[in-house]
Amino acid sequence: MRKITRITTQKKHKHRYNIFLSTENGDEYGFSVDEDILIKFRLEKGMELDKEFIETLKKQDNLHKVYTLTIHFLSYRIRSEKEVVTYLKKKEIDDEQIAEIMKRLAKEKLIDDQQFADMFVRSRMNSSSKGPKLIRQELYEKGIEGQIAENALEQYTPAQQKEKIQKLLSKKIKSTSKDSFQKQLNQAKNMILQKGFDQQLVFSAIQTMDQEENVDQEWKALKFQGEKLFQKHVKKHEGFQLKQKVMEGLYKKGFHFDMIQQFVDEHIENRDEI
Repeated sequence: MRKITRITTQKKHKHRYNIFLSTENGDEYGFSVDEDILIKFRLEKGMELDKEFIETLKKQDNLHKVYTLTIHFLSYRIRSEKEVVTYLKKKEIDDEQIAEIMKRLAKEKLIDDQQFADMFVRSRMNSSSKGPKLIRQELYEKGIEGQIAENALEQYTPAQQKEKIQKLLSKKIKSTSKDSFQKQLNQAKNMILQKGFDQQLVFSAIQTMDQEENVDQEWKALKFQGEKLFQKHVKKHEGFQLKQKVMEGLYKKGFHFDMIQQFVDEHIENRDEI
C-alpha cells in the first residue's frame, strides 16, 4: 500500500493534478489525473492506494482523456458513429476503449445515426445540387445505410427534387448559347442524371418545362455552327457532297431539319463556289 502525500495542480493544465506517493525516503511523483477523476474517486492527501487501484485510476484517467478528445472532435459538427470510430482508430486508441467511449456517447445521446442522417440530407438538399442517389452514396461512405438512410432520404420529396431539377435545367440552358436547343437539353439532362436524380423525374421535368425555343437565337446558333462546318469541309468537298456534309453535321448537333435546309438554301446554294 502506498499513501498519497501531496496533490498539486499542474502549471500548464489547471484541471489536471499530480499525485505524489509515499516512499521509504519521503515521497515521489506517482501519476496524474484529471479533475473529474480526482472528484469521482475522492482522492485526497493521506488516502492509501494499492497497486491494483492505482492501475484502475490510470486506466480511468486515460479513458477520460480519450473521451475529452472525442468531445472536442464532436464539437465542430454532428458526426456518424463510423466517423467517430475512424477518428479514434487514427489516434491509435485500442478497441476496448473505443467500445467504452461509443457506449457512453450513445447513452449521453451525443451520437445518433438517425439524427445525423436527417441533418446530413437536409444540408445537402439546401446547399448542394445533388440528387438522392449521390446523397445515399455519401451516407453509405459515412456508415449510414439501410432503413436509417431511407428514413432520412424521405425528406427529399419528389416535388422538391423536381423543383431542383427545373432550376438546374434553366441554369444549364442559356439563351445566348451557340449550341442548338436540343443539344443543350441533352447536355443538361445528362448532367442532372449524373448528380443522382431519378431518370423518370428528370424526363417529367423536361416535359413540363417551357420548351418554346427562341427561334431567332436558334437560327443564330445554327448559322454559327453551319459556317464552321462549311469552312471545315469546303476545302475537300464541293457541290452536293459539301451540302450533305454540312447538313449531317448540323443534324448531329441537334438542329431541326427545316432550319438546316433553309441555311443550306440561303448560305450555300447561293454561293458562287457551289
